[in-house]
Amino acid sequence: MHDVELRQLRCLLAIVDEGTFTDAAIALGVSQAAVSRTLASLERSLGVRLLRRTSREVTPTPAGVRVMAHARRVLAELDELVRDATSGPARLRIGYAWSALGRHTLAFQRRWREQHPATELLLVRVNSTTAGLAEGACDLAVVRRPVDDRRFDSAIVGLERRLCAMAADDPLARRRSVRLGDLSGRTLLVDRRTGTTTAELWPPDARPATEATHDVDDWLAAISTGRRIGMTAESTANQYSRPGVVYRRVRDAEPIAVRLTWWRDDPHPAVQSVTELLISLYHPS
Repeated sequence: MHDVELRQLRCLLAIVDEGTFTDAAIALGVSQAAVSRTLASLERSLGVRLLRRTSREVTPTPAGVRVMAHARRVLAELDELVRDATSGPARLRIGYAWSALGRHTLAFQRRWREQHPATELLLVRVNSTTAGLAEGACDLAVVRRPVDDRRFDSAIVGLERRLCAMAADDPLARRRSVRLGDLSGRTLLVDRRTGTTTAELWPPDARPATEATHDVDDWLAAISTGRRIGMTAESTANQYSRPGVVYRRVRDAEPIAVRLTWWRDDPHPAVQSVTELLISLYHPS
């Protein structure tokens, strides 16, 4: 079996979309004979017949329908790859794991559009330790724990309070704030990949039990039942309000540093602009 070429997939789709070999040739800018040869080579490579051709119409066979569906996905992904590789400063993707910038998210989006109208801003949620940076899903990332990887550099742009998330009918919910000691006998849901809470926040003899979670929606669903509690940055409360869940400040817990992270050897041109804008939002003069 020979390798399938992109031009063959484009040819197949052109024939079906345009309706005839003649119109497909015009759309592709080639001869009708070239269209026929390209389709024949694709059918030989795959070992199946893809189109039925009569004097009136061209229709795909069942195998052709399946191949066309794959071809459309492949070509769409290729187009996205090209746009991503060539967009440069015209597009900026910022990744985050659980919450973007909390109460500053909307202001950041609006100010960026005002100050940099030529650069499209996209916020991308990826629940990984680098919020999608290492995976290539974003150009910069907002994280709330240090990234222990020498490939990346970062800057602290702000601080956020720690909040305890609990069911609305939890006895602690009647308080305006809680202390770490109030939580030591409870079971704490933590995301060990991206979360900011570990048992080390408590003294060794007063640490709560912990249970793993991997998604903010699952975290909120479990907390709303009253079986578990959570601790998180205040940005989570701003971004994820949920009926049955309340957030209370943990007044004796250290704040959480919000970091902007980027590739050390290949920083995005917008690093400085994003850093300065975020600092101005977290620390208004």
